[in-house]
Amino acid sequence: MNLNKIKGNTYYIDGPTNCGIFIFKNKNCLIVDTGINNSEAKKIDNLLIENKIHPKFIINTHGHLDHCGGNLYFKKNYPGCLVYASKKESILMENQELFPSMLSSSYPSRAFDKSNKPIDVDFILDYGINKLNDEKFNVITLPGHSIEHIGIITPEKVCFLGDSIFSSEILDKYSFPYLYNIEESLSSLNKIKDIDADYFLIGHSEKLIERGEISKLADKNISNIYNYKNEILDLLDQPLTREDILENITILNGLSLNFYEYHLDLSGVSAFLSYLYNDKLIDHSVEDGKLYFFRSK
Repeated sequence: MNLNKIKGNTYYIDGPTNCGIFIFKNKNCLIVDTGINNSEAKKIDNLLIENKIHPKFIINTHGHLDHCGGNLYFKKNYPGCLVYASKKESILMENQELFPSMLSSSYPSRAFDKSNKPIDVDFILDYGINKLNDEKFNVITLPGHSIEHIGIITPEKVCFLGDSIFSSEILDKYSFPYLYNIEESLSSLNKIKDIDADYFLIGHSEKLIERGEISKLADKNISNIYNYKNEILDLLDQPLTREDILENITILNGLSLNFYEYHLDLSGVSAFLSYLYNDKLIDHSVEDGKLYFFRSK
């Protein structure tokens, strides 16, 4: 992990989840996303201490634990540190059982990652300009990967995108990344192409993305979604259950799933089925206790 300068007072710390850093004139800082747990947060903090920077504000792009789990460390070790998030993501953060419950369709088993404590949010962000420590940050709506995902643009035109878009290396390694809402994902990806920023930081990426690269990457994400849309439609020339569809795309695309990844991908299949059904491209029927989906005629 390193504190990497992007432009002016805007930096990022590379890690399993990249976090954005904006350093104010008084050496206080804003952290955008804090990693999955206390261990990751401690590594981030060590770099801040080394550079004599004091965490004052946290903005979370969304409520998934790998982006907000480190909040607990900073709230404990820096009294007065304030956490900001969008309204619906704050509900997920403060009720950590909700996301694994969504994935399991019930109270989640102990195999799911979740915080044992609520991750409290101090303030709900408005869309548009938000002022922190006399600096203006532009908050934009980028839902799709999660219910109310946001992006943050610093005064120096650096945009922190979280998981609203996936890097090429993620798409090459995990071609079926988790999406909550396909229609909104496509809308957000098209919106990202028009964001007025010079640099873009993605939550899980090995490098910073420059303005000239972001449109091509957004198109790669869009193409990946349409490839899976068409693959699922082709599969549904015959009636299949949701589990049948996951089995087929796992085999066809060489995916490897553990317990948690299985539930993420099964939920992702559901997102595609909702998208296709809402567009009247597929229909469904229940037979002998099984829900079958099939292509509309």
